[in-house]
Amino acid sequence: MSLLKANLLLLLAAALWGFGNVAQKTVLAHLDALSAVGLRCLIGGLLVLPFVLTERRLPAGPAHFSSLVRIGVLFAVSVTLQQLCYLGATVTNASFMISTATVMTPLAAWLLIGERPTASLIFAAGLTVVGAMLLSGGVASLSGGDLTAILSAACYALWTVELGRHMQAHGRPFTAAAAQFLLAAAFALPLGVMQGNLSLGAALAAGPELGILGVFSTAVAFGIQIVTQRFTPASHVAVIVSAESVFGALGAAIFLGERNSPLGALGAAIILVAILSVAMSNRTAGTPFGAGPIHPFGAAVAASAHPSVNSDQRDIS
Repeated sequence: MSLLKANLLLLLAAALWGFGNVAQKTVLAHLDALSAVGLRCLIGGLLVLPFVLTERRLPAGPAHFSSLVRIGVLFAVSVTLQQLCYLGATVTNASFMISTATVMTPLAAWLLIGERPTASLIFAAGLTVVGAMLLSGGVASLSGGDLTAILSAACYALWTVELGRHMQAHGRPFTAAAAQFLLAAAFALPLGVMQGNLSLGAALAAGPELGILGVFSTAVAFGIQIVTQRFTPASHVAVIVSAESVFGALGAAIFLGERNSPLGALGAAIILVAILSVAMSNRTAGTPFGAGPIHPFGAAVAASAHPSVNSDQRDIS
């Protein structure tokens, strides 16, 4: 596959994630947030599950199960917070604020595994704070949904670091992806039954949104990243998939009529510049394939391109 074709396919994956953010908002008209997370992850898990059979003969270390549980719990918390943020945040705000995980992940790597951030990364992190403030209208204007989106981004950052360690030690990308989705479903669905409005009628009413989220935003987009990251540098991947936030804002404008003030648009632009600056700084530093930042939600399968990377080639942002 040519580099151009791989990059175009990655752009399609970013579009699927970005436009899928609209479905994350509209699905709440039919289902509570926990039920939506549970059903979406159940669909994704069942679609990935058959591919787990292709990994059944791969060796698994003694700590494989505990590592799976750890990354599964982090993923369940992250995706649940992401869905909850749409209760109080616009699709545009949520898309850009969750994308700040691209900047937060190296900071998490510093705290968890001692990888020190560069001065340019610290500057980029500061830019994201400024951009988030402008996007939301200031600290006083931050809604509960905005704060939940930022918390979700932080959890995704922690999850990505842990996932990088898991993939280096154990591989088995399809097993990791299926375990995460199904664990998230097992966490969210019972709560949806007890606390939400989960019912057959509500699930059928949300069918189009669940199809988009479970099939396209999860299984298809993940599959694209599995294939294309074998043919394009990780730094290119980071630049392209961070366009998810742009597609999310575009989808919100087309389908939901969301509009930002000039200051909000400036804030969104600043966040995007910060995200791209992190990715481009990794490229100029000569980051090897599989070591650059990747979309937090696609990390499980992106790592499949390099299941046996060296310890200095970390599959984190």
